[in-house]
Amino acid sequence: MKVLVSVKRVVDPYVKVRVKQDGTGVETANVKMTINPFCEIAVEEAIRLKEAGIADEVTVVSIGDKSCQEQLRTALALGADKAIHIDTSENQTLNQNLPMLIEPLTVAKGLKSLVDLNGYDLVLLGKQSIDSDNNQVAQMLAALMQRPQATFASKLDVKDRTVQVVREIDGGLETIKLQLPAVISTDLRLNEPRYASLPNIMKAKRKPMDVTTLEELGVEVSSHQSVLEITNPPIRQGGTMVNTVSELVDRLKNDVKVL
Repeated sequence: MKVLVSVKRVVDPYVKVRVKQDGTGVETANVKMTINPFCEIAVEEAIRLKEAGIADEVTVVSIGDKSCQEQLRTALALGADKAIHIDTSENQTLNQNLPMLIEPLTVAKGLKSLVDLNGYDLVLLGKQSIDSDNNQVAQMLAALMQRPQATFASKLDVKDRTVQVVREIDGGLETIKLQLPAVISTDLRLNEPRYASLPNIMKAKRKPMDVTTLEELGVEVSSHQSVLEITNPPIRQGGTMVNTVSELVDRLKNDVKVL
């Protein structure tokens, strides 16, 4: 079984995010970057499938400029066999003022092209990225592939050509069974990602990494949306103490105006 795992380069979640002065995005210069935490969980699960003898090959892919090769090498050090970089360096500017967004639909189309070319049996993705929080790529990819999907997975059990998935839903847990090929997005409680050892980091430098572009994959790059402005959230105001229920109701009705 061949597994494809999509990873995204994001600002480290433990770094305080700063908005650029011109409001076009967040500051990434000299900022620590990492694999999106949900994507890291997907990588870990794919490696565990390989260690269990279920998966024969694990390939990681990332879409972005050349800087995302750092995160691909990290995934290789964690145990992936090969990497594919879909380079979008030539697709980064929409005009002189606004950067072009590589939208979820474009990402899904790029991943589908890879699946068509290489015949992956299982595609694992993080349920969402911590920067844009779209939670769309897995669903779009499954629709394009016309294959079954399971989102928010907290447990996987692969047997023969089926995979049983425990999903986290609002009402609790839902267990479903899918036929492979399939698309699965991972949730936080699926596993605990490992750390890359120094020997594996050195070995990762010699593992293969193919570079392609969206154009070579036959994907037309177009933008249906653009970021007009990014601003810091409003500073939270301090609360006030009330002595009675009637005073609380009065505040809610006349000051906050929610009643």
